[in-house]
Amino acid sequence: MAVPPIKIAFLFNHDQAHQIAHALPTALALMRIAPEMEVIIATTNDKLTAEIRRLAAKLGMPHLPVLELQLRKPFTRFLAQALEKFLPAKKLSIYHDNLNFFRSLDILVVAEKTSLILKSRYHLNHLKIIHTRHGAGDRAVGFDKASALFDHVLVSGPKIQDRLIQEAGVSPDKISVIGYPKFSLVPDKPPLLPMQANGRPTVLYNPHPAPHLSSWYQHGRQILEYFLKSDRYNLIFAPHVMLFHRPFVLTIDQLRFSMPGRIAKKYWKAPNIHIDLGSPASNNMTYTSAADIYLGDVSSQIYEFLYRPRPCIFINSHQVDWQDDPNYLHWKTGDVISDVQEELDKALELSFERQQSIYKPVQQALFNQSFNLTDEPSEDRAAKAILKIAHQIEEERYPRKLG
Repeated sequence: MAVPPIKIAFLFNHDQAHQIAHALPTALALMRIAPEMEVIIATTNDKLTAEIRRLAAKLGMPHLPVLELQLRKPFTRFLAQALEKFLPAKKLSIYHDNLNFFRSLDILVVAEKTSLILKSRYHLNHLKIIHTRHGAGDRAVGFDKASALFDHVLVSGPKIQDRLIQEAGVSPDKISVIGYPKFSLVPDKPPLLPMQANGRPTVLYNPHPAPHLSSWYQHGRQILEYFLKSDRYNLIFAPHVMLFHRPFVLTIDQLRFSMPGRIAKKYWKAPNIHIDLGSPASNNMTYTSAADIYLGDVSSQIYEFLYRPRPCIFINSHQVDWQDDPNYLHWKTGDVISDVQEELDKALELSFERQQSIYKPVQQALFNQSFNLTDEPSEDRAAKAILKIAHQIEEERYPRKLG
């Protein structure tokens, strides 16, 4: 009697597509390395499905099958429609309405933590849930105790590994250091935007959505106004894709509620300002590759920007005592300012000089702590780590067949 294949699903369950590039290359590598496994790509909306198909085509699999999970029950559909403007109700309800699908799996691979509800609430204890994470940033929420609830965690480098062990209590044998599969999508030649033909240095302003961490709510419009009046710089304004996704931003790691507001037409029309609130280019390192200077606060995209070391400036909008705080480790890679009107112009003027004389070796050191890259593609390393867990399941389930 044939042994049924191990069933592995990669779930993409979010309002935006920014997590896809962190896990999809691994899914495709697993399909290539272990065709005997049943690998399923599952999404929860057509936006995610479209982005997966676009990236899969770019990675050589234009006809990749995608399973789109739906809300199946009238009450959960009603609840999602009523609350979605304010809360990710569909994201949570999708598990309840598709329990039979999740029960059928042996392994679930996810880039976020919401899926732990399958164990905590729905008691699918047989299911091995593997966390790919999505980014190599320093925020405390990335190292909370929930990380220890996964059956395995794939991490980009020793910095992440060490903090998960020390702060989240993750057992070392539940961690695999695999590099950063998203780097497989880095363009060989950085793309340039039409406005960059003017030859000016281009600044990427990349604020985070969380009200207690972001520079946007206090300083964002001052920054836009500075670049509107500038004849020396271009600006790419590409915030975290969740900043303007809803009229309100609610964070739960520290309960905060705020409104990002609207962006005035004069900024959209400025010839030296490019605004992108959530297109694929916001997620695929187009802007972190194209810009000359990074301006931001706590987004993990800073480490993607440092794939090629360049000047960085950070905005301390909340008067944080950051120097010895590991949650702000990335602020050591550039100047930190707290008064945009008084300090931004000078910081930009000195940024290239200070990057070369002070920050470049710091940037390279922190990049190497954050990413363990080898000659073997990161997605292959990740796929092999998942495959090892799949083989352990086979050995436990069919010891005689495989012995």
